[in-house]
Amino acid sequence: MRARGRHCWLVVGLGGLGLCAALVPLPVAAQQAGQIRYETFALPNGLRVIYSEDHSTPIVSVDVWYNTGSRNERPGRSGFAHLFEHMMFQGSAHVKKAEHFQYVNRAGGVMNGSTTEDRTNFWETLPSNRLNLALWLEADRMRSLAVNDENFHNQREAVKEERRLRVDNQPYSRAFLDGLTAPFDSSTCFAYAHTVIGSMADLDAAQLADVQAFFDTYYAPNNATLVVVGDFAPRELRRLINQYYAGIPSHPAPPPVACRWKAGPGLVRRETIDEHANLPAALRLYRVPDHTDPDTPALELLNVILGQGESSRLNVAIVRRDKAALGVQAVMVGTRRGPGVTVVLGITNQGVDVNRLDSLLASQVDSIRASGVTAEELTKAKNSFRADFIRNRETTLSLAEELHHYDMFHRSLAEINTELARYLAVTADDIRRVAQKYLDPANAVVIIVKAGAGAGGGQ
Repeated sequence: MRARGRHCWLVVGLGGLGLCAALVPLPVAAQQAGQIRYETFALPNGLRVIYSEDHSTPIVSVDVWYNTGSRNERPGRSGFAHLFEHMMFQGSAHVKKAEHFQYVNRAGGVMNGSTTEDRTNFWETLPSNRLNLALWLEADRMRSLAVNDENFHNQREAVKEERRLRVDNQPYSRAFLDGLTAPFDSSTCFAYAHTVIGSMADLDAAQLADVQAFFDTYYAPNNATLVVVGDFAPRELRRLINQYYAGIPSHPAPPPVACRWKAGPGLVRRETIDEHANLPAALRLYRVPDHTDPDTPALELLNVILGQGESSRLNVAIVRRDKAALGVQAVMVGTRRGPGVTVVLGITNQGVDVNRLDSLLASQVDSIRASGVTAEELTKAKNSFRADFIRNRETTLSLAEELHHYDMFHRSLAEINTELARYLAVTADDIRRVAQKYLDPANAVVIIVKAGAGAGGGQ
């Protein structure tokens, strides 16, 4: 339901820029009355630490978020945040290239990293008696990443190949990812007007000095948060964190990010040809506010009702009844500190005109704006949210990510223990109100994707 930093969409099939993993469960029963227990502290160099102790399994997750993503890039230098995610695995002062993976795997653990618009994360989950290993590895690359010409050129080519594999040569992917940026003006909101993975031209133009400057600006303890969840003794955890991180110097604060945008500037309609697509597709993209906005709970439940699951409005009406689409979906990409996007999309059935599909998508949106939703639909959406809410706390890693989420995207970390009530309090009137406000045609960008693979349905 919520894009917790991972972009996993049915139609596009990207699976995100990082990998998703299922890890050892952290029983909800272990948290008193569903409340997440946590503690926080900070080092003099600015590193913020959050930890949650649980001894139900001998597992621990170490999860570092750097307060940098594609929103921090500037024109002509897109893709740097994602490029640096790759660079962080190329070795440091005491860890050779590829040894980070080897150390963790030999200890019986797993690890990865990912990049979004707002943050870059790196994590390890491993047996709790190797907590010191994960902390040491993350501290070593925070202090002394190997930023050199060989690593830079190698990983720049790797990122370019990833773009070819996941975006340029995947049907609908380029239209979808470029579509997410289309509602925003690059001159006033470059932060969200370009893709996370960046452009080939910008990657080709990148220089080693640019990469070094990016590291010096954003990869510092005062621009990072460390979360540890699982089986550990707090006193020992604090000792290890002080031992490994206290000596890493802080850097000057990064420059602020600016983004000016407004809802409802007028309908925009575009067409594009996808040479890899066999069937046309239609996307309707609507601007939504940042995650802290009071309308977010109603918008997320609206997204479920409209286009999530077999019983959603879009699937029942357009796929089952009208048989006009091979697949439909509503996706809300709204876990941001700036404006987000709700996407209503579909791929045509064979022989169906794509403009008819677009009209059917618009009709379902308009029906909610005009008549609202039923009590049954709202109850099902709340049940779905509650299930996802629990699943997001079932593993040491997913709970670590939740703690990061509330720390970065909410007004207070304490909302981790109060947010469910906000969603369960949403009314049908709230759903209709936000639909009228944000799913207004004047707030939409419509993208029609024509099939270019030669086997499509109606154009």
